Amino acid sequence: MGEERSEKLEFIPAQIKVIEHVRLKYSCRACEQKNTTTKIKIAPVVPSPIPKGIATATLLSQIITSKYQYQLPLYRQESLFKQYGIELSRKTMSDWMVKCHDLFKPLYQQLKSTLLAQKVIHADETPVKVIKEDRITSYMWVYCTGTDSPTKSVIPKIILYDYQHGSRAGACAANYLKDFTGYLQVDGYAAYEKTTATLVGCWAHARRKFMEAQKAQPKGKTGKADMALSFIQKLYRIEISLKDKTNDEKYRIRQAQAKPLLDKLYAWLNKANIVPKSALGIAITYSKNQWHKLIRYIDDGNLNIDNNRAERAVKPFVIGRKNWLFCNTTNGANTSAMLYSIIETAKANGLIPFDYIAHCLEQLSQNDCDIEQQLPWNVKIG
Repeated sequence: MGEERSEKLEFIPAQIKVIEHVRLKYSCRACEQKNTTTKIKIAPVVPSPIPKGIATATLLSQIITSKYQYQLPLYRQESLFKQYGIELSRKTMSDWMVKCHDLFKPLYQQLKSTLLAQKVIHADETPVKVIKEDRITSYMWVYCTGTDSPTKSVIPKIILYDYQHGSRAGACAANYLKDFTGYLQVDGYAAYEKTTATLVGCWAHARRKFMEAQKAQPKGKTGKADMALSFIQKLYRIEISLKDKTNDEKYRIRQAQAKPLLDKLYAWLNKANIVPKSALGIAITYSKNQWHKLIRYIDDGNLNIDNNRAERAVKPFVIGRKNWLFCNTTNGANTSAMLYSIIETAKANGLIPFDYIAHCLEQLSQNDCDIEQQLPWNVKIG
């Protein structure tokens, strides 16, 4: 009469193995009998991410991804390890993270060089508190290029974080970007003016201002804020139609369709007689002050209408911050910047962060590691 089958999922808890390395020592017995000096020979030490430490690349990758990908603080991981009969203090794990930061430095620098060689970079920043620095509000800056989806792209997909102690000054971005003269897509924060880049505005920020003005209108009534939002919505509709177009096609269509809309919107902004300090007045003033940057996206098909690329890139750090709230030391903040960079860049390139980090830690602990081969778009795992 046949058979009937059903499937159920069973969870098998993680296993931890102790790997013992045995190195045999060799000496010459004949030399010993003749009192001839001879050196004892022994196999070289197996390269390890943490020299003389017990942590393997996979254990370190588990701790790193648990904290920086899945937002599991070290004190919670300490409790989990206890359930498996392993005593791993949060201080020990924290020290390991700092050592991993040092290992990843060459890879980070290579990624940074590649990022600075691109035509377009997106940037954003968000606050972070460091306990041992009197809880001074510092900032985590993010710089990215390419898209944040794992689809194939000619432009490298890179997301890099940079911790700056107690500062949100323009010098932070200027020093990081150095002599970068390409396009830098950002919000309206004036600090980015300190860079040598050509700034491109963000229509998402301008739209947000008008949405706030819309909320301030009498309930159920349509006002001038709705008119501005209608213009902006039409600009975004054009962008939706450009999804699969080449950069040259994007440029031509924007010049033909978006430019006339922008001209009408600018004329409307100049004619609007609104109290400057009202919600709508603030939105109009912001748009007029940023106008030369807001319209720049139509001049090059490589550019986006907004800076949502960077805002999405900084989001994983913001989500993680809600769980661990603060960094304990400056070293910890710099380590967070490094490891978030590696994880988010791996994700953007369609890699599994655990596998990529474990692979990189094994390779970077070798003396003859080829950094170019460890880049997310070149790496071969397995």
